[in-house]
Amino acid sequence: MSSIKLYNPGPVNVSTDTYQAMSSAMIGHRGSDFVNLYSDIHPKLQKLFGTNSPVYLSTSSAWGIMEAAVRNLSTKKVLNCCNGAFSDKWLDVSQRCGLEAESLSAEWGSPIDPVELDKKLSTGEFDLVTLVHNETSTGVMNPLKEIANVVSKYDDVLLVLDTVSSFSVVPIDADELGIDVVLTGSQKALALPPGLALFTVSDNALEKAKSTPNRGYYFDFLEFHKNWEKMMTPSTPCISLLYGLQHQLNKIFDEGLDARFERHEKLNQMVHDWVQLHEFNHFAPEGFRSKSLTCVANNKNIDVPAWIKRMREKHSLIINGGYGKIKGSTFRISNMGDESVETIQQMLEAITDTLEDS
Repeated sequence: MSSIKLYNPGPVNVSTDTYQAMSSAMIGHRGSDFVNLYSDIHPKLQKLFGTNSPVYLSTSSAWGIMEAAVRNLSTKKVLNCCNGAFSDKWLDVSQRCGLEAESLSAEWGSPIDPVELDKKLSTGEFDLVTLVHNETSTGVMNPLKEIANVVSKYDDVLLVLDTVSSFSVVPIDADELGIDVVLTGSQKALALPPGLALFTVSDNALEKAKSTPNRGYYFDFLEFHKNWEKMMTPSTPCISLLYGLQHQLNKIFDEGLDARFERHEKLNQMVHDWVQLHEFNHFAPEGFRSKSLTCVANNKNIDVPAWIKRMREKHSLIINGGYGKIKGSTFRISNMGDESVETIQQMLEAITDTLEDS
């Protein structure tokens, strides 16, 4: 097990008790033991997703479901909202799937503008919108409610939402906001190893999938639903990760959702206070900053890779040195998962100690 503490935005630190839960005895995935496991975690997942719809389990990264969504749901044209590395890539994925797709772009570090989205959708060209709620590469949290309200004006347009780095950090109400697909992954705030994706699909989206050709098999939404009706999955699930998920869900609901959201906000503010104290700038604008991580502009022109190397060697921890085209000109600090005031304070002291050597 790695002794390096992870304060990059995923994978994040996995608690010892979670690893222990994952070491539970293996079970068959086509019998009552698996049905009981899925049945236990399912209502808790519905609560976190804010939905009465099924929550499906996919042995994949979240990218599997991001690709699945465009393959299952678009027969016309996809509008990919792009304002960072991961949302930009969704456009590339759409096009690689042979779909007609277009971007609604904002500068990296800026949120998607609902007014511009409305203009695009008013053309009638699109039947699917993709949105990354919390753009992990830039630390920008897009205005979800306002964007969902725009999409809801268009009855024939579906909305797919990536919540990979916001899920269980802030409230997500899929049904209330009318979001057709909400997806996430295991390796961020759920504080599990990578390899598990979770998602929910609205009735409208399932109906659309029925008339969409070339959905494939592994990521066919209708196959997920057919198996969900028996509390099973279309293909062999990652059972050890599901034991870990069961454990983490129990921890989340023992803490209480409001307390969990408040804890993430408090830890996030600790990092923001550090940014201000050390006279760095935020990359994301005020009012649109992530609650799970902080993307910091390297306005002091420090050698970020050398700094991170010192952290690792001296304190056995790392943060992230920026992503994509803003690598080095930014750095990112995570506060998501099982972190506490004590662990975040220790991390901030360590990065301050090594910053002074810059």
